[in-house]
Amino acid sequence: TARLLSSSTETGHDRFLRTMSLVAVLGFIVGLYMALAYAGTDSMQGDVQRLFYIHLGALMGAALSYSSAFISAAIYLRTRNVRWDTLALSGVEVGLVLTIIALATGSIWARPTWNTWWTWDPRSTAAAVMALTYGAYLMLRNGIENAGHRRLFASVYAILAISTVIFTFVVTRLPSDGIHPIVIASRDNPGNPFGMTSNMGITLGINIVVWCCLIVPVLIAWRIRLENARQGLHES
Repeated sequence: TARLLSSSTETGHDRFLRTMSLVAVLGFIVGLYMALAYAGTDSMQGDVQRLFYIHLGALMGAALSYSSAFISAAIYLRTRNVRWDTLALSGVEVGLVLTIIALATGSIWARPTWNTWWTWDPRSTAAAVMALTYGAYLMLRNGIENAGHRRLFASVYAILAISTVIFTFVVTRLPSDGIHPIVIASRDNPGNPFGMTSNMGITLGINIVVWCCLIVPVLIAWRIRLENARQGLHES
């Protein structure tokens, strides 16, 4: 492990990762500033609506993480290369953390808006089921001692679990009697549900880019680094 960390290639990777981590932190600060100051206050929901930018950004980031786990698991089944299993594991763990952030911010938003911390609305329930499904993925991995079997079963599970991600985003476009706001407009659900101004739209777009293009890759990279170090200790 020490020899690996001291190599020139690894040092270059470390430097790049630290730089990208700094960029991700700065991007998060910019996105947070825009949510708190630039976007403006929603005329109906008030300041609590500002959580929406973090809520949706984290949820989109989670979907990207789960998608990377799905692709990595499929490649692992084909190649049996452990690196792809490591990427799948990292994608699931990062995605689960971001899903919890999305659920937490949604719950905080719901308290003053709906006068309740939680409601079993189909859209909210779908996100919760998605989180539980990927939480079970981690339990599955921890319950299988044989490394080869663990990677095999986890990969199959990650491929099947992507259905909960698809359903969570599809359900937002389906007609529903629930009270969760319509986020994505469609022919069946036309119009702009939040009455967004241009400032709000720009803020939302930047936050989604920051979460998906900066925060998610950086977190996954750090998780891969940690997993590689753990495996190196077991092999030494």
